[in-house]
Amino acid sequence: MLSPVLVHDFFELSANLYPKKEALICAEERWTYGRLHEACSRLADYFAQIGLGCQDRVALFLDNSAEAVISIYSTLGAGGVFVVVNGSVKARKLEYILRDSGASILVADGAKEAVVMEAAKDIDRLKIIWVGEPPGAARSSYERDFLWKDIFREPFSGALQSGAPRKRQRCIDLDLAALIYTSGSTGEPKGVMSSHVNMVSAARSIMEYLENNGSDRVLNVLPLSFDYGLYQVLMAFMCGSAVVLERSFAYPVRILETIQRERVTGFPIVPTIAALLLKMETLGKYDFSSLRYVTNTGSVLPVDHIRKLRKIFRSAKIYSMYGLTECKRVSYLPPEELDFRPESVGKAIPNCRPFIVDDNGQEVGPGEIGELVVRGANVMRGYWNAPELSEKTFRPGRWAGETLLYSGDLFTRDAEGFLYFVARKDDQIKTKGERVSPREIENIVCELEGVLEAAVIGVEDETLGQAIKCFAVCRAGSSIGAREIIRHCAANMEPFMVPKYVEIISGMPLSAHGKIDKNGLKMFGDGSKSSGERPPGALHPRQSPMAAG
Repeated sequence: MLSPVLVHDFFELSANLYPKKEALICAEERWTYGRLHEACSRLADYFAQIGLGCQDRVALFLDNSAEAVISIYSTLGAGGVFVVVNGSVKARKLEYILRDSGASILVADGAKEAVVMEAAKDIDRLKIIWVGEPPGAARSSYERDFLWKDIFREPFSGALQSGAPRKRQRCIDLDLAALIYTSGSTGEPKGVMSSHVNMVSAARSIMEYLENNGSDRVLNVLPLSFDYGLYQVLMAFMCGSAVVLERSFAYPVRILETIQRERVTGFPIVPTIAALLLKMETLGKYDFSSLRYVTNTGSVLPVDHIRKLRKIFRSAKIYSMYGLTECKRVSYLPPEELDFRPESVGKAIPNCRPFIVDDNGQEVGPGEIGELVVRGANVMRGYWNAPELSEKTFRPGRWAGETLLYSGDLFTRDAEGFLYFVARKDDQIKTKGERVSPREIENIVCELEGVLEAAVIGVEDETLGQAIKCFAVCRAGSSIGAREIIRHCAANMEPFMVPKYVEIISGMPLSAHGKIDKNGLKMFGDGSKSSGERPPGALHPRQSPMAAG
């Protein structure tokens, strides 16, 4: 074949070069490149037969699994755009993503039938492919055409439609490969448009400084809906190495045993995982000598955690990194710099140039604080169906056709170009490696009858990075309490978004413009239970901003 250009071209090249080499390990399943490629080809043909065209979207509502990986590469092979949806989302968010993305096909786990049925009930265009046994309710209570063929593991002679096979669509590298949904400041998730050239450029750059090669065995416990987890698969298949794919880090002992048994060489983590590891008292009994590197992103690792991780993983290089879904990666700290500047998130990755600007867009010097701006082929195409937000975040550069990413993060740099994170410009929260929109949580809390207002902030947390704390103002005489709010949140959002703390207060502190003053809430709340006092400037529920004067 010609030199690889598209994301899936690299996988096909690895499958042609190493058909008998191990590519994917999922629990008890072990897939060679050859067998995995056959499965992807079958599903890609099937996608084409049921009408998937160039740039059509396929939503994947699956936990980390072989089926998820196969679906990703099959979508690309048929010319489509994949949309991985976190397997823990509730029906309301799944419905939003299905509608916003305009997905024509949904591949879903049969165990998630109830969520899918509620989310998809009014989306007429959607074809659903169930993984595993066909769900019972889908047959009896639903009239639309559902597909439940076992197309992932064994050939299925009768699955393809009769007549001449429909030709798969071929894309170019400027076409979209994925929509990656991330929390938005408006309260609704936003789909980051990632083209083939964006994703290949980002992956190549990361692989260069991590020195990835065909002998690597990378353990991934991060969801494939999270770009950090997704790229572990993309990069491994680009260089012909193996991925050990786990559903999560829910069982740390099993993960550590897997590192030892599978002779894992690469282990990507987020600060939450680091904190959980450092609380374990049995780490000394495991053999981590196979580990070549450990990477961290999502939020900055505390310096003390870095020092402790280096003692635990003695043979591994520790890479502290910074990135955003909108460009994948911006910087990395070379391991040899850890002793000299452990607070830094590093220098620019290959083929990327970040710089820092003031409020007037002028580049600032060393030691000055400003907004980080990113320039490079890794800067994504913008936000799906959100032209105004795209225009604000993705702006024209100095050179013709160039797009710059305005990160919304405040940074400084030193004289040698190493970057230091200062704060977010907006109020988004980083928890468990995920970026969470306070507005989204506030909207859901305010749906509860009896809740007048809600405000959500992040508070420092040793394990989570930031914990989510919700302040709520309730109607006079309402019986709504913290437990009811947490229960409502748990029923309507992913687990990582559910507030760890909820505090019922008599009124919100307001700014001079009558807006909720979250800095006042931060001064009031330290992540512990309420002392019963109102925050400074808090209003009685019946007072108005004008009356507060």
